[in-house]
Amino acid sequence: MRKLSSIAIAIFFFISACTKIESTTIGSGLIPPVDGVTTLDTTLDVFTNNYLDPLGDSAKVYKTDDHVIGIINTDPLFGTTKASAFFELKPTTYPFSFPNASTLTADSAVLILSYKGVFGDTTIPQNWEVRELTESLRGDTVFNVSKSVATGNILGTKTINIPRLKDSVNYGFENANNQIRIKLSQTLASRLIRQFDSTANTGAYSKDTVFRENFKGFAVMPAAGSGGNALIRVNLSDTNTKLALFYTFQNTSAAKKDTAVSYFRFSDGTAIPVSGNANYIKRDRTGSQSALFTTGPTTRNDSLVFIQTMPGTFATIKIPRLREFPNVLVHRAELLAFQAPDATSLALVLTPPRYLLLSSYDSTKKVQINIPNDFSVLSGTPNISTFGGFIMEREVPGYGIVKAYNFDISRYVQGIVSRKDSSLTLRLSAPSNDSLQYTPPYPQPNAVSTFYITPSVANNLAEGRVRLGGGGMTRQNQLRMRVRIVYSRI
Repeated sequence: MRKLSSIAIAIFFFISACTKIESTTIGSGLIPPVDGVTTLDTTLDVFTNNYLDPLGDSAKVYKTDDHVIGIINTDPLFGTTKASAFFELKPTTYPFSFPNASTLTADSAVLILSYKGVFGDTTIPQNWEVRELTESLRGDTVFNVSKSVATGNILGTKTINIPRLKDSVNYGFENANNQIRIKLSQTLASRLIRQFDSTANTGAYSKDTVFRENFKGFAVMPAAGSGGNALIRVNLSDTNTKLALFYTFQNTSAAKKDTAVSYFRFSDGTAIPVSGNANYIKRDRTGSQSALFTTGPTTRNDSLVFIQTMPGTFATIKIPRLREFPNVLVHRAELLAFQAPDATSLALVLTPPRYLLLSSYDSTKKVQINIPNDFSVLSGTPNISTFGGFIMEREVPGYGIVKAYNFDISRYVQGIVSRKDSSLTLRLSAPSNDSLQYTPPYPQPNAVSTFYITPSVANNLAEGRVRLGGGGMTRQNQLRMRVRIVYSRI
């Protein structure tokens, strides 16, 4: 490493003069104590801009992913959200037939969805409706969240009382909980139980292609004008999800009538035939506070940063003076981001994302890239527990305990000040299903691959939103986003 020039030393002491010692939560045991002589610290200003994610509507929803259904009517920070699910439930084998078909009486049809969780206010009921699809879904296609599907007649309706969704269901055919049960029309029950048959090669149950022509699937969505301020997660491939067809038939051996049930299910590809699915999510930020910051000039250093989980928003972060920083030994460099508290009670239910991703963006290849040398993957597992991004709590003077996100960018900063690596425009987002063009740490920069980010690592689809302090806040504001560096002279 080279000696400090007189100009570098002047810059060094100029930066050091503006420092304020702060605590850190990332690798604190490895950082030598800041004594102001051999080990120093400083903070660098950042320049932040808010953006609507132009690729947000291309977020993918895979068959085994949780799908979201519901409506957020009131969010002053991010506006409204409406989510609908489209899917096929069908026989698992063909030709399919009901037993004792000649004596069948159709009793009822019940759509059952596996309830997995909720984001938002659970105290406000929602009105849902089930409609029949009039457009076919391709089972071999992974649709994005902008895909809406044409629907026809209403098959059933239900008022969703969210606190009751975990209740147990216990009757002759089932003992389960975490189910959303929607009774469907008697017309549909009769159609599926009595009118469809598996006769030769022409009946509706003779093979999958014929069944899909006769019945294209279900749409579950909030009814027009429904109240509600929550998105509910369901899982289609879970065994709790099914179409239950109840019927009565004549038991000739016992000379009595018996009641039975047959189930149609969703196939995620591990069995044939594969079911089609799509999850339509519509965001409308008109009139919200975030809209004021995503439509303004990019020359402005935004004082607030708005991050909404995919399909959502992101922010860019520049560290203008990083290139001026002298060649030093970097013990710790971290980006600090703090929630700017929302005074309304909605902050308690419309909660921050559990994970934020700090990355950069290759505008030529139009792909996200990992933070060089700091975000790493070993045996398919990212080091996000040490790199940072998971939500935490921090005490901030004047604000008390707030939510916060920290990112360890020590090696990235060291590469810039020592090797003159590129100083990138960083990107802060809340991914669900996403990917990075991944480059391993120095000195292995050529082994480029694609790393896929899944909801199990990141966030559930559309779940989470946060308002952070931006770089445009005053330096006196302790919520201001900034970079803290602990270093020693060389």
